[in-house]
Amino acid sequence: MLILTNSDLERLVSMRDAIEAVEEAFGKLAQGLVQMPERTIMAVGDGYILQMPCYIEGLGIATTKIVSTYPENPRRGLPTTPAWIVVNDAETGMVEAVLEATYLTALRTGAVTAVAARYLAPRESRVAAVIGCGFQGRFQAWALTEVFHLQTLWAYDISRERLRRFVEEMGERLDVEILEAESAAQAVGEADIIVTATTSKEPVIRRSWIGEEAHISAIGSFQPDHRELDTETVKEAKLVVDSRKAALREAGDILIPMREGAITEDHIYAELGELVLGLKPGRVEGDGLTIFKSVGLAIQDSAVASLALKRWREHLE
Repeated sequence: MLILTNSDLERLVSMRDAIEAVEEAFGKLAQGLVQMPERTIMAVGDGYILQMPCYIEGLGIATTKIVSTYPENPRRGLPTTPAWIVVNDAETGMVEAVLEATYLTALRTGAVTAVAARYLAPRESRVAAVIGCGFQGRFQAWALTEVFHLQTLWAYDISRERLRRFVEEMGERLDVEILEAESAAQAVGEADIIVTATTSKEPVIRRSWIGEEAHISAIGSFQPDHRELDTETVKEAKLVVDSRKAALREAGDILIPMREGAITEDHIYAELGELVLGLKPGRVEGDGLTIFKSVGLAIQDSAVASLALKRWREHLE
């Protein structure tokens, strides 16, 4: 049985590769070529442990990701979101590989933000903002630079130490000016694209801080009582989700405004796969604020895992 580590995956799959694989997977989801049972979530200790199974037709594998989210892990010297993927051969059911997936999870989550931004962000976006400068925030910034010619990236985190490290590390890695913001409001004020990558229970940005034509990717919170965006932001925006079913089960950014009576289910304009297939248009003339709300889908993991295994086999030939 093959075991691939985070360092193996770093060598095998680039961000650009992941973006293309994830985009294709969302197209297959919209075509009905995916089996993706509802993921399970267990509250254990001070965190959550999730199991996410998936089968995408044509890949030849089925995957199950085991991922945990423990906000206190950085204090223990551990990642907030450690993960592993078990890969079964689709023909025999035998376990073919186990992938350490902390890196893969961050990579595919950055990738889906880039895919959504391709369809929803202003075409000439030059300024971005990242709220939440942990491990995932780095991949969000990286992904955006793969699909936009950014000039400036504002960063903000409630931890000044995390913010400082982010600016130092990503400033060396990315060909973009990275600036430390004193507040989230300052970070998003001039941004064309905004990413929220936090574990916050309360809104980290508000409508009054944001420009008229910004695009937001809210990828952090995935619990019904957690949200990163305030109600006014969600109410005003053209709203796209990774999965309607999953969003209406897990996304507090949507469920809380619904409970308040500010929006209904019909406020969800489309799933991302519908944009990928051209079933609905993304950003069109006259669109103002747009939001992509992601709770994370197993198709993202399966698509990138399949690509990693393909590259591994090519390496052996």
